[in-house]
Amino acid sequence: MYKILVIEDEYGILEVIQAYLLKEGFEVYTAMTGKEAQRLFNQEQPDLVVLDLMLPDVSGEVLCQRFREVVNVPILMLTAKKEEADRINGLALGADDYVVKPFSTKELVMRIQAILRRTYKEVLSIKQTKSFNQEDLVIEVLERKVQKQGLEIELTKNEYDLLMTFVDYPSRTFTREQLIEATFGSDYAGYDRTVDVHIKNLRRKIETDIKEPVYIVTVYGVGYKFKGERDL
Repeated sequence: MYKILVIEDEYGILEVIQAYLLKEGFEVYTAMTGKEAQRLFNQEQPDLVVLDLMLPDVSGEVLCQRFREVVNVPILMLTAKKEEADRINGLALGADDYVVKPFSTKELVMRIQAILRRTYKEVLSIKQTKSFNQEDLVIEVLERKVQKQGLEIELTKNEYDLLMTFVDYPSRTFTREQLIEATFGSDYAGYDRTVDVHIKNLRRKIETDIKEPVYIVTVYGVGYKFKGERDL
């Protein structure tokens, strides 16, 4: 279970973020001041920090610098500042991502999950081997190897990373934008429709019949989801 420290001085926003993160299974700690945030940071040693830049007693930029002096914990900044220069400054301070208010809480959670996947990739992949549909599809996670019906198949980096996003979130329906965010991060330079190309190529390699896919299925009008049955 990952520890998330949420630092936000608006109680309503803090409460909603906490509720969503708890629902996703995270252990959540909250602070409304820089002083309380520093105490919780030192005491709980969180795996990720959600940091509002506008706090009553100390700026979020100062807190970010203090945290970075202790440990290289991933930080997602929240701010009402919309100027590009502010975003660049936040990222320059060491933030892993930057979200402008008002924001979608669901998108915020997706961004947090994406950061955790990139930062703690091996830890999130608890089992080294994942197999589906009676070993029809087998993934050797740490070796980044994939087998189809006992034969190793070659996947590009993007194809493999997309596959792992689906595997890590089984049965969850993704829009194209959510797939990009969860797989490649917010700085991805490609277009959302390039995801269709990657998925088309991925299906050719892992599906027995691409006309009747059993792993990556299309949810019409929304996006895609993974339906492979995990072997025990």
